[in-house]
Amino acid sequence: MNLPTRPKHWLRLDSTVFWVLIGTVSLIVLSFWTLDLQLARVLSFESLGRMGKFLGELVSPNLEPVFLNKLLRASLETLAMSAVGTLIATIFGVLLAVPASRSYVGDPAKWRFLTRLLLNALRAIPELVWAALLLISAGLGPFAGTLALALHTTGVLGRLFAESIENSPQNAAAALRVQGVGEGRVFLYATLPTFSPQLMSYALYRWENNIRAAAVLGVVGGGGLGQMLSFHMGLFQMQETSSVLAAMIVLVILVDTLSYFARRVLSR
Repeated sequence: MNLPTRPKHWLRLDSTVFWVLIGTVSLIVLSFWTLDLQLARVLSFESLGRMGKFLGELVSPNLEPVFLNKLLRASLETLAMSAVGTLIATIFGVLLAVPASRSYVGDPAKWRFLTRLLLNALRAIPELVWAALLLISAGLGPFAGTLALALHTTGVLGRLFAESIENSPQNAAAALRVQGVGEGRVFLYATLPTFSPQLMSYALYRWENNIRAAAVLGVVGGGGLGQMLSFHMGLFQMQETSSVLAAMIVLVILVDTLSYFARRVLSR
């Protein structure tokens, strides 16, 4: 009778886990050393006093009707930027996911490498950088911010959609191919229905992310709440800044709630 062997402890010189842990701890220690974090300066009485004064001004938001009207328009602009940017990215993400995926065994997928390279390039550049580049051609305002969101999100969703296509069940698609149905109709009637729940889930999740990104894009002139935040913080108008931050929080909670209920409905 063979007795079960006792598992070896990971804290050994010949253990891979041990050396990975040592390497991780070493990188963390080197990171603290190279960043030159001045914690003593941050936690000094002078800094804490300035932070207390700053927080005290933030708890008294500007609630004047004229300012709240401007805040509402900026909030709707931010919401529209995120929604339109996500919609454009979803459409182009699907269009690019088809050539970026190998949908069945033996699929030549001639454009797979180039398409994935394009998707990698789109998502490698952050939204803020896209917005800064597009401001040169599109000018200040929400149009540049919307395009920046669409470009970055297309790269993200295109890659996710391509992986979903490759991992989706192929029984229905194979049956149609045997009957001589073209690839376009196979995708519409067999492949797309199988991964459409994932498509909607990914798109809604990216909408949640884009509402936060849209609020930040205004800092570089992309319009919406971010532009108001940059303006009032630059003038040290803390009451107005507090109102803008509160509007951002409410908007994120609203979109998160809508996205949650939408996913619940789609999962039934």
